[in-house]
Amino acid sequence: MENLNYGIIGNCKSAALVSEKGSVDWLCLPKFDAPSVFAKLLDENKGGSVTIEPENLLSVGQEYLDKTNLLCTRFVSQDGVFEVIDFMPRYKNEKGMIYSPPDVIRVFNRISGAPAFRIKYDPRLEYGVNATKVTKEKKFIKAVTQKGPYDSLYLYTDFDFGDVVNSEKITLSQSKFMLISYNQKLLKQDIQRVKLKMERTKVYWLNWSERTTTFSKYNDEINRSALTLKLLSYQKTGAVLAALTTSLPETIGEVRNWDYRFCWIRDGSMVVKILNQVGHRTVARKYMDFIVNVLPEKDEKMQIMYGISGEKKLSEYELPHLDGFANSKPVRVGNAAYKQKQNDIYGILMDAMYQHFKLHSTTLDHSEDLWTVVRNVVKMVERNWQKPDKGIWEIRNESKHFTFSKVLCWVAVDRAQKIAVLLKQDEYINKWKKLEDKIRADIEKNAWSEEKQSYTQCYFCDHLDASVLLMESYGFVEARDERYKSTVYAIQKELEHNGLMYRYINQDDFGLPKSAFTICAFWLVNALYKIGEKEAAIQRFEKLLVYCNHLGLFSEDLDFETKRQLGNFPQAYSHLALIETAITISEGETTKDEKILDAIR
Repeated sequence: MENLNYGIIGNCKSAALVSEKGSVDWLCLPKFDAPSVFAKLLDENKGGSVTIEPENLLSVGQEYLDKTNLLCTRFVSQDGVFEVIDFMPRYKNEKGMIYSPPDVIRVFNRISGAPAFRIKYDPRLEYGVNATKVTKEKKFIKAVTQKGPYDSLYLYTDFDFGDVVNSEKITLSQSKFMLISYNQKLLKQDIQRVKLKMERTKVYWLNWSERTTTFSKYNDEINRSALTLKLLSYQKTGAVLAALTTSLPETIGEVRNWDYRFCWIRDGSMVVKILNQVGHRTVARKYMDFIVNVLPEKDEKMQIMYGISGEKKLSEYELPHLDGFANSKPVRVGNAAYKQKQNDIYGILMDAMYQHFKLHSTTLDHSEDLWTVVRNVVKMVERNWQKPDKGIWEIRNESKHFTFSKVLCWVAVDRAQKIAVLLKQDEYINKWKKLEDKIRADIEKNAWSEEKQSYTQCYFCDHLDASVLLMESYGFVEARDERYKSTVYAIQKELEHNGLMYRYINQDDFGLPKSAFTICAFWLVNALYKIGEKEAAIQRFEKLLVYCNHLGLFSEDLDFETKRQLGNFPQAYSHLALIETAITISEGETTKDEKILDAIR
């Protein structure tokens, strides 16, 4: 059974997925959303990969170097033991600038004996639409497209070029390297230079992890999730990706396969809010720059998502030549959801902006830029909050009056007032308070079901929805509110199954949902803990943590029965919710050392 037993390596320019057996099965260069050079993840035969095939193999183990994004795969064979350390360089150079080239580096270290293996180097550029030719040159091995758009890839290595190209047997007697780059290198690449890059990258991630706030519980899980979220941020613009991949199916054999290599306003805002809470404020600052840059006009419609370089048109098309993960077609590039109206984005963005103003000092001109965004968002809410939309789950056909969207419109106006207070713009507060009260009254009137004793998925229906659990997190209700408590129990009763959660169980564009949405299980844990069901919440949380893969990573979905990971991977949603829930269960209690650090920062 195919499973998402992968590790992610990256450098905030792009990232790769390395299987538990050491195969690079997903990589897009030079950036996250470029066409793939390796996509075995989406087609075993036509996708392309870099595999290592040891002789007389006994076992393979894999782990991250502690508190870093360097991944070590250790191979034990009858002939000897060796390890491969995979990473993408990221560190400050001599001028204090971040060095993060579009490179994947693999360092092969002999541990004992005389281990032998073959390397199968099989790039398939441009999603493998057309043939890729691999040739030996004087300084490198070059891969070039044969038809269609021109693309190329360079492999630098101190293995014999013929052994690599022809997959000949290699016996490892000393450290060797492979450097796969989108660019032709200007400096000579050798094992010493590569190991220096490795050590510098290791130090970068150790320093980054050191800045992660430590809590009374679950610090290993928090740190791994934070490291993963950092890898999903795009250094150049400040955008935050929803996930690294495209078209990993929510349910095997069905068509819920989407491209997540974009920046959703919702997902990105949630991520930066969480990273702010654990001490990583640079990501948040850069994300706010991204927001200002993609919303340049005062009356411009805010999209729900943008390309990571700020692109506004994200046309969706299919790659019919690829079989898809576990033969689940179609494989899609682009995402037509960018055209949708989703009114919850206003509140989620404004919530992150309020946190930004509270935590960060900023320049006058940047504050004025953000204040302009705040006022424009309130205008958008005024125009749109009474209209139906597609909701947080991006229903593709029918628009509805989704409760979560209405609540987040309320959040937008509430946070706008709080920002106005911080910026001493008091003349806006009374007007915005009237709008806030109007939205609240509308929700209380139309979203409550006496029959279900719960807030419902949308107005004028009795369907329940896990997103409504967030009403308390965003401050619309308090945890002790009887309506909220009743809602939590009703949603748990109707949507929980085998310890996991449906988003909803009513039919949508593609039929009835069949898989568990991972973030929803974390939301339930959070809600139960807050309403006083602390023991039950902790038990569920610790059981949920076991469903990660062998490296502590989560995808978007889980199979209710087998707990197999499904959907795009690794998923920002899942990891931000893990961190938030861990903080809730820790009751925000940081360690003694963290309190000292806070005092001297």
